[in-house]
Amino acid sequence: MVSLHQHNEAGRIAPLLEALSAGSRIALVSDAGTPLLSDPGFALVRAAAQAGFQVRTIPGPSAIAAALSIAGIATDRFAFEGFLPARASARREALRALAAETRTLVFFEAPHRIAESLADLAAELGSERQGALTRELTKSHESVYRASLGALAELAKTDANMARGEITLVIAGAPATAAGADLPLMERALALLVPALPPARAAAIAAQLSGAARNVAYARALALSGK
Repeated sequence: MVSLHQHNEAGRIAPLLEALSAGSRIALVSDAGTPLLSDPGFALVRAAAQAGFQVRTIPGPSAIAAALSIAGIATDRFAFEGFLPARASARREALRALAAETRTLVFFEAPHRIAESLADLAAELGSERQGALTRELTKSHESVYRASLGALAELAKTDANMARGEITLVIAGAPATAAGADLPLMERALALLVPALPPARAAAIAAQLSGAARNVAYARALALSGK
C-alpha cells in the first residue's frame, strides 16, 4: 500500500507508474469517501492517463462523482451545471456566462447533441481548455476521451462512438486571472472591434480593456468572426 499526500506527489507516483508498466493493476482507495473528491488522487489519475494507461471507475453514487474520479482534472472545487440548453443560441449564452468560472465544470449531455455542444464549448470557453468526455461509465462500453475542447470537437465529427450512450463532460476551470474579468465589457468591445480588425488583434484589445484572459477573448473573437 502506498499513501498519497499533497506533498511529494511526484516521488510517490513514480513507483506506481513503474508498477503499471510492469503489468500490475492498481486500485485507488480513499478513507475519505469517493476517491478524487477532495483528496490528492487526481494527480495519480492524470499521470496514469497521460502515460497511456487505462483508468476505470467503479460504480458509485452518481455519474458526476464517477466522471470526476477518472477525468484527470482538478476536483478540489467543481460546479455541476446539469444539461446544457438544447437551443444553440441559449447554449452559447449559458457557456458565455461560465467562461470565467474557475471551478471545474461538469455537464450531462445528450448523445445527439454532443458534437454541436463540444463545438460551442470550444468556441465559448477556448479551444485549448482541457476536458474529458466520459460515456457509459461503469458499463461494458465505458470510454474516456481526454483532450483539449478543440480536439474533442474535431474528434466528435468522425468518431461515432462519442455520440452513443450516457455522456458526462468534465471541463477544466478558467485560469484564475479570468475570475475578475468584465465579460460584458469584453463582449461589447469585441462586437465593435471584430468587424474592423483581425481576431487576434481584436482579442488583445478586448482582453486588456476587460481583464479577461486573452485566450477567452480570442476564442470569442473567432466565434464572432465565423472562423
